[in-house]
Amino acid sequence: MTPFRGQRYHLNEWKNGRQPTTAEEFFNMKHSRARNVIERCFGMLKLRWGILRDTTWYPMKTKCRIISACALLHNFIRSNMSIDPIEHRVSENGDNGGGQNADFIQHLESSPVWTNFRQQLANEMFLDWQNLRHI
Repeated sequence: MTPFRGQRYHLNEWKNGRQPTTAEEFFNMKHSRARNVIERCFGMLKLRWGILRDTTWYPMKTKCRIISACALLHNFIRSNMSIDPIEHRVSENGDNGGGQNADFIQHLESSPVWTNFRQQLANEMFLDWQNLRHI
């Protein structure tokens, strides 16, 4: 699901206590935070498992299984090690393993169904957030 165009998106735009004023800004703020978490998670997986760093020519089903297996092993290691050297390295250096050659999607056209769903979701999230602020 894509963020809203023409609205603030990057987390640095929310510094200094600046609050979203529209449902679209709020959605983009949450989208940006989620994206950062996901990128950090995949960065850690790429640092730990070399097979995830490069393009593979396995069938899609096999690729999905490889990613799942790497995530499962990563979680097992984290649950059994008090200090995770990979996580320590990421925290220290700010290195998320994403690399310089990452491909970025420049434009994605949403279908009307997804556009409407995104708008409904943004409105509900914003309303819930506003209600929680006024309790």
